Amino acid sequence: MQTSFQNKVVLITGATSGIGKTSALAFAKAGAKVVVSGRRETEGQAVVAEIKASGGEASFVKADVAVEADVAALVAKTVATYGRIDVAFNNAGIESTGHIPDVTEADYRRVFDINVWGVLSSMKHEIPVMLKQGGGVIINTSSVAGHIGMGGVGVYVASKHAVEGLTKSAAMEYAKQGIRVNAVAPAAIETEMFDRFTGGNEDALNYMRNLHPVGRVGRSEEIANPVLFLASDAASFITGISLNVDGGFLAQ
Repeated sequence: MQTSFQNKVVLITGATSGIGKTSALAFAKAGAKVVVSGRRETEGQAVVAEIKASGGEASFVKADVAVEADVAALVAKTVATYGRIDVAFNNAGIESTGHIPDVTEADYRRVFDINVWGVLSSMKHEIPVMLKQGGGVIINTSSVAGHIGMGGVGVYVASKHAVEGLTKSAAMEYAKQGIRVNAVAPAAIETEMFDRFTGGNEDALNYMRNLHPVGRVGRSEEIANPVLFLASDAASFITGISLNVDGGFLAQ
């Protein structure tokens, strides 16, 4: 069983905060060389500094996953710097609220450009690298919203259903070529996105807590740990799944 990512190269999008940041720190602690990516350079460089202060190796590449040229440059720079990509955690995403009649084209395109095209474009450029090197692991961030319908967040729900479909399709396309592709599907997690969603309103916070049978929302490390498992050799026979990490949310 692989317990270390020593000398492995891990690329993480949406790594400047939340699940992405926590995962970057965890991969680095396990020995990986981590490429931290996101739109916010100050925050990204801070993550890199934290990793280096703990004796790890990391670099930051600014990229907006909604822009294919950024994604292509991100992948190219990762390969130029470290020679390969062993693990890609396509984690960048954005929340959205609004009832169907109120959704604008701009709302839709903003969410789908990041949540769907961002994942698709990332895989488009990561997969050729992994094919050339003989294999690799891709993990996409989905959501419990990718498994069910939810009122008031229809565009977000649709985007995460799309991530589920892309994950399964990519897994089927490359299963025989040494590339495993899976998704992780969190419920509500204590992140900046969650804070924006609830607005710090105590009633909203209690509502979200009570949606989970465990009686609380999750912590980012509770997603990072399953991500590291899916990326490891311990998960070598797992591809094409969406791992629910949701405090019992989808069991209801």
